Formats: sequence, C-alpha cells, structure tokens
Amino acid sequence: MPGVSIRGHFLWHELMTTDTQAAAAFYTRVIGWETQKWDQDASYTLFTYKGVPMAGLMSLLPDARATGTPPSWMIYIGVPDVHVTAWEAQRLGAKLHKGPTVTPSVGTWAILQDPQGAAFALYTPERIPDINAKPGLGDFSWHELATTDSRAAFSFYHDLFGWEKTDSMDMGPAGLYQMYGFGKRTLGGIYTKGKDAPGSPHWLAYVKVADTKETTELLKQARGKVLSGPMEVPGGDWITMGLDPQGAAFAVHSVAPKGAKTAPKKPRKAKKAKAVRHKVTERTAKARKGKQIRRK
Repeated sequence: MPGVSIRGHFLWHELMTTDTQAAAAFYTRVIGWETQKWDQDASYTLFTYKGVPMAGLMSLLPDARATGTPPSWMIYIGVPDVHVTAWEAQRLGAKLHKGPTVTPSVGTWAILQDPQGAAFALYTPERIPDINAKPGLGDFSWHELATTDSRAAFSFYHDLFGWEKTDSMDMGPAGLYQMYGFGKRTLGGIYTKGKDAPGSPHWLAYVKVADTKETTELLKQARGKVLSGPMEVPGGDWITMGLDPQGAAFAVHSVAPKGAKTAPKKPRKAKKAKAVRHKVTERTAKARKGKQIRRK
C-alpha cells in the first residue's frame, strides 16, 4: 500500500500471562477466537478469528516474573521508524524499557512507558496492514487510557503520533473523557483516573463482540471477573470491563442494534453543572511498570 501512513494506528495486541493454556481456553470460549501456533516459534500462539490473526499469546518471561510483573495486554502502535520514534518519545518524557528489536519477517518494535507511567509499544511491520478497515467481530475496536493527567497524556501522544481531539464527554466530578483519532475516525478515549482508584496508568483494549451481555455471562462462566458492566454508553453501544482468570484486564464492546432506541437525555438545570451522560467506571489494573517483553 504505497503512501499509506501507519503512524498512530493500533496494529497489534499481545497477551503475556502466567498460564498460556488456561488463557487460550478462556478467550476462545469468551471471545470466540481460535488459536494456532506461530510457524516461526511454537512457543508463541496466535489468536485468530475466521482465520485472520487478531492477537498474540506468550508466557511471561522469567525476568518479568521475578520483578512481579502481572499478566497484561500490550498494545502496539504503528510508526514509520521505531528508532526515530523511540528517541522522540524519550525526548518527550517517556522511558525506554526494551530498545528497538527486529523480529524476522514480522518487523521492528520497542517497549516504552509514557510520562505518566502507562506501557505501550512502537511497531513498524514488514507488511503494511489495511488501516482503513473498520474493526469487525473479534477485532479490537476501542483503546482507552486511564492516566493521572489526561491533558498531559494527550499532549504527549498528539506530539508522538499526531492524534487529534475528536469528541469529549463531561463526566462531572470525574472530569472530561477526551476522545481522540484522525479526522472523523475516533480510535479511543483518555481520562484522568481518580486519586483513590487502584492501579497505575494503563491502556485498556476493547474487543468487538456480537452481544456484550451474552459475552459477559460467558466471562463469568469461564471464571473471569467482571469489573463493570454490561452497561450502555452514548450512542447505544454496550461495554463490559473485566479480568481474565490470570488477572489481565480487557474489555468487550458491541454496537447498538439497528433501529434500537437509546435513553433520552435528562434536561439540564439552570446554574448547575452539566449532567453526567454516562458514568465511566474506574478500571482496576495492577502496576505495569518495569515490563520487558519480546515481540514475536
């Protein structure tokens, strides 16, 4: 795809966990993914949906276990040149945890931590994916950052990836939920987590499913933990946040059925703060600092 810019697009997702077999069984049951061994390394498993790779699965490395790194999902964001972007990220206040590394036939990647402490990865793939395709079932459809300073965090990612503000939602005392993306395409949201909320700044990725309510029941049956949901969000879509049995945080999202009616807005009272349209529940996530992972 000549001329296509992958800068700032979410290209890959990877789960590092303490029990890959249990994690594979959980996500195949709850999300509907299938699994297959990567032909270049049998220790790395691909989550697929109708034959299309959606994410990766691997064991936590010994050094990560030794430092108490919990199971978690890592997001990989596309850039034209990992070396250049990693240098720029550090200039903007990020910390480098895993320097630029080449995985043959896959691409170059690096692991960093933004100025507020959320871990993320840079990725330049050897083959450019179709970044204009809308997320289908089994794909990741939303990326949300819970941080200690949403304004500073947005400024960092805007400078690094060119993200633009697309829309926002007033959450009352909880502050502003700032959505970001490119032009009319929204990729996710950023908000400031409460001071008393557990966990450090972190990214949360949402997987698109057919029915959030049904998926939530499957999550419970598969011994996962529901953190919040199922709940309706503006526009009529539904979401649930949860933890898999090993403790990795993830979320699911389903779109509003065609023709579905959404709850009417409540009238605003004069001289009072804006009514909160929907409450966004704080995520529970363990500290992710000091992570070092290898990309397959």
